[in-house]
Amino acid sequence: MNKIQNIMLGAFTSTALLTAASMPATAATECGTKDKITIAEMTWLSASSLAHIAKKVLADGYGCNIEIVPGDTVPTATSMLTKGKPHIAPELWVSTAKTIWDKMIKKGNVYKANDIFAGGGEEGWWIPDYVAKAHPGIKSIGDLKANAKIFADISDPEKGRLYGCPPGWGCEIITNNLFKALGLGESFELFSPGSGANLKASFARQVTRKKPIVGYYWGPTDVIGKYNLVRLNMPAHDAAKFKCLTDKDCVNPEVTGWAVGEVAVAVVSELKNKAPNVADFLSKLQVPNAEISTVLAWGDDNKASPEEVASHFLKTYESIWTKWVPEDVAAKIKASL
Repeated sequence: MNKIQNIMLGAFTSTALLTAASMPATAATECGTKDKITIAEMTWLSASSLAHIAKKVLADGYGCNIEIVPGDTVPTATSMLTKGKPHIAPELWVSTAKTIWDKMIKKGNVYKANDIFAGGGEEGWWIPDYVAKAHPGIKSIGDLKANAKIFADISDPEKGRLYGCPPGWGCEIITNNLFKALGLGESFELFSPGSGANLKASFARQVTRKKPIVGYYWGPTDVIGKYNLVRLNMPAHDAAKFKCLTDKDCVNPEVTGWAVGEVAVAVVSELKNKAPNVADFLSKLQVPNAEISTVLAWGDDNKASPEEVASHFLKTYESIWTKWVPEDVAAKIKASL
């Protein structure tokens, strides 16, 4: 009896081993396409860092052929609408490019994979806390006209200086229209900082010297927390009025407030079919506001490049980004770090 049992057991074991050998191993999670995938790198630190985070995940984790391309809100949105490239914009401020975004959605060639910031974006005109304390009458954007000289620059002591939005950003059109709607032309100079870096440097310079400054800024970012900026009150958000503010050809701009910023992971629709694994990752790509602000402050304090900020995030916040990807992808990314 034992001999028969041993023969049967041996036959069963051999069959099991043959069956196991013939079964395919669990397939690695791959990119799904050999075509080059382009990612827009905007000119401010959060967006440029997020572009490099996405690149690192897709290149090292999925084996995708990734190229980072320069961008800014309006030019990138326009290019995605008309040319279908870049393929991914990890931080596209939909709320400041509403007119173009609506055209994208109607055309159907671009979609929102996710909201990149868990708490949404925040935009407006800001002053330092010490200015708010010294001038309690300045609480809203409507108070600026009567207090213009407080913000005067040495180049023109008779006019206040309002630091506008950098050229090419969607907020440039909104700020220009809002400036016009408030009738600030006679009492203020709308000063173009030239770039996001210059805008940041302007706030840093004035705050370091405890001088008054008023201008556009957004969050999440290290600047608002680092320099204790206070957002000026605005009227309640009116969608119709705000949509006109986002249009450079708005004939009769009216004063209204920014809504909580809709900031999208914008993706060209063809990528969803071409690379479903990539689309799945992008649908989960989201960062908490507080944590990303902390990362950006680290980047600013250490004068880090966007690539270095991306690596710092991936090394420091494993609990966040490992939820975006399968385990085998996460393992490859960790190995690359």
